Amino acid sequence: MSQRTIGIVGGGIVGLAVAREIAQRFPGDQVVVLEKEDRLGAHQTGHNSGVVHAGIYYRPGSLKAQLCTRGRSLLEEYCAERDLPYDRCGKLVVAVDAAEMGRFDALERTARANGVPGLTRVDGEGIGEIEPYASGIAALHSPATAITDYGAISRALGADVEAAGGVVHLAATVTAIARRGDRIDVSASGEVHTVDRLVLCAGLQSDRVAALAGTDGGPRIVPFRGEYMSVASAKQDRVRGMIYPVPDPRYPFLGVHFTRRVGGGLEVGPNAFLALSREHYGRASFSARDVRDTVTWPGFWRFAAEHWRTGITEARGVLSTQSYMNAAQRYVPSIGAADVRRSGLGLRAQAVGRDGSLVDDFVIEQREGVTAIRNAPSPAATSSLAIAEHVVARMGLGR
Repeated sequence: MSQRTIGIVGGGIVGLAVAREIAQRFPGDQVVVLEKEDRLGAHQTGHNSGVVHAGIYYRPGSLKAQLCTRGRSLLEEYCAERDLPYDRCGKLVVAVDAAEMGRFDALERTARANGVPGLTRVDGEGIGEIEPYASGIAALHSPATAITDYGAISRALGADVEAAGGVVHLAATVTAIARRGDRIDVSASGEVHTVDRLVLCAGLQSDRVAALAGTDGGPRIVPFRGEYMSVASAKQDRVRGMIYPVPDPRYPFLGVHFTRRVGGGLEVGPNAFLALSREHYGRASFSARDVRDTVTWPGFWRFAAEHWRTGITEARGVLSTQSYMNAAQRYVPSIGAADVRRSGLGLRAQAVGRDGSLVDDFVIEQREGVTAIRNAPSPAATSSLAIAEHVVARMGLGR
């Protein structure tokens, strides 16, 4: 059969994983990756806490639950093969008072239904044995939760694509997608790439790129910013692995937590507050287009009307380091505002439905040769290699 050309829009970890899966499974085809930035993994992939999730949080049977479990295993194997950093430092999800125990018990049921490896429930004394400086009345301990460097993984995936004969174009901003018979023309930075099949993995721009392909009917991306605090070296030994709160099931965000980094150091965060720009990382970054797209989406106002109180709480943490650390100190009392400084900031592409609902599961749509990943929030990085398997299987590329 003649060679097919498969286009991938997006050079984050999910797009690169899909590109690698196709390039290695179908060596007779040509894979072309189009990335708008001048480097791979420039946005969500390169601005996260590096956590490899074990599947504690996700609704049993959901794509997140299925692909996180498979993806974690594949990712650990990949890091071992490529000699990339991977540290199973473990995680505690801590309940600090009796009011949280209902949510805590429900979370334990979810984690066990998802088969989280090695999961144990511990009391206050058990918390101290695992994390001597942590405080709480009960916790779930996940020894399989790990940390890695997703930027390094992305670069390795890109190298794999090229080694298999694929092409990675940087600084290639997609501006138009048009069907021409059985083929698809993709215009990117002055060049037209004609492909047989197209996969959209555009992250923070996923709704806009889907609209170019004629598949836009919602959800809309509403960006949320997450700020991190870096803990001073004198207090970095107060946390051995990761310490998380019991999450609020109404939100897809996991709350401010303590996380070690594979490059050294300890971070607190992120919080979650509405961002005024999808792709700029200054604290005062603003994009008129991004703000317009947020406020003209009916779902945003429905979401805001329901959750404005939480927004006020998050705003306090944005404005005040003391307020930010008041929440974190419930879990590690000896690390306070004087022990941290503001460090990095990440942006999360949160899909919001027209009805104001926060879309929680992965969303993958297909139409006339185009596969669009419309929502891929955390644990997408953990799940990336499994997402790639899933997407390629749905594409039906077998000859």
